[in-house]
Amino acid sequence: MEFYRYRNFFIVIIFFFSLTASYLLIPLSKVLALTNEEQQAQWKAELAATEKEIAQWQSVLNQTKTGTASLERDANILQAKINEAKAFIKQRQIQIQQLTSQIDLKTQTIAELEAKINRGKESMAAILRSTNELDTYSLAEVMLSNQNLSQFFEDIDSYNSIKISLQDQFNEIRDLQAKTDSERKALDNKRDQETDTKAEMEVQKAKVQKDEVEQQRLITINKTKEQTYAQVIAGQQAKAAQIRAKLFQLAGGTAAIPFGTALVYAQEVSVKTGVDPAFLLAIITHESNLGANVGKCYLSDLSSGAGINVDTGRIWTNLMKASRDIQPFLSITKYLGLDPLKTVVSCPIAGVGGYGGAMGPAQFIPSTWNIFTDRLESTLGHFANPWNAEDAFMASAFYLSDLGASGTSYSAQIKAACKYYGTGGSTCSYGRNVMSLKTSIQADIDYLNDYGISRR
Repeated sequence: MEFYRYRNFFIVIIFFFSLTASYLLIPLSKVLALTNEEQQAQWKAELAATEKEIAQWQSVLNQTKTGTASLERDANILQAKINEAKAFIKQRQIQIQQLTSQIDLKTQTIAELEAKINRGKESMAAILRSTNELDTYSLAEVMLSNQNLSQFFEDIDSYNSIKISLQDQFNEIRDLQAKTDSERKALDNKRDQETDTKAEMEVQKAKVQKDEVEQQRLITINKTKEQTYAQVIAGQQAKAAQIRAKLFQLAGGTAAIPFGTALVYAQEVSVKTGVDPAFLLAIITHESNLGANVGKCYLSDLSSGAGINVDTGRIWTNLMKASRDIQPFLSITKYLGLDPLKTVVSCPIAGVGGYGGAMGPAQFIPSTWNIFTDRLESTLGHFANPWNAEDAFMASAFYLSDLGASGTSYSAQIKAACKYYGTGGSTCSYGRNVMSLKTSIQADIDYLNDYGISRR
């Protein structure tokens, strides 16, 4: 009985709470979700904070380096580098969030523009149908119809109005298409920025992981006293010497050179072209791998472009494309004083259409090398030799620079790598392999920069 007495009261209370809950839950989510302007302001503040943090750790790093050389000092240097890299990673994470937001907005804008274009096309189609209906009547048919002259001229006015509407609709669609193309270009740029930022963040994460391992090693050595500081430095410099001395393999019959020499060539080329040394060395490495896989051939027929494998004796009817590459090849070998029938080029790829004939470390076919002859001679001061490593590095860098690979942008480099191979596009297996090689080569370069010279 007591329940029934207070039943209406309980119903009112339950209704109140349910209403309050529904009222609070929905607006709460809206309150928690920042507006775009608020979110941008928050990201801006966070970026400013990370910039300040990076600057602080850079200052600590510089101060630490000026201290007396010791295991403890080196461990502290690594700690400062780790903290600086972590702040950099935080900064990149914020930038990625910004770019993701901008990409979403661009995608939405493009979708809206495309919807407007589709509606415009439908409207234009309707206008065209109306125009076509009026065009089916001749002037004589209209004049002989039951319409009076007043009605006839009203139809003429309607027809002219339709023509004007058609032109207006066409202009609107053209403007919308231009805006859409512009937004698509902006979207592609944002996606490239996002790709580059993510790549930079992964590089910093790898550095943090490497430095943390090295820092712990130094701390352990310092505690156990198992090595002196001089012994640690000697070990680091010995490893750096091994990196410099290891052979850098080259394709096209060119002898291998020490990695240290290859790096010097790549660095000199970078000054003149802007192409990142690690990226250039990765391209040359991949081309050398491909050159080794397809083997070495001699041209045997100057008219057909047929050739023979130097090692196996296999005959290739498609060693060179006669109409494209024979004459450039003859010109190059003649200038260099080489026998065209005894000069090594790459064989064709078995089971794949196309031709061989690629020359030297850069693996350029003769017609492509010919494009860069004048530029190379102007830069190098002599007629460039495709089988000379230093000349080949410069030619490869020129080509990569022309393909947009100057600088360290990941997206620009992988696109250039794909174009270098001939596939094009923003990504390809060749390009991904090159970027993977670049990572390992850059690790060697970083080690040489860190430990390749005596420290005081």
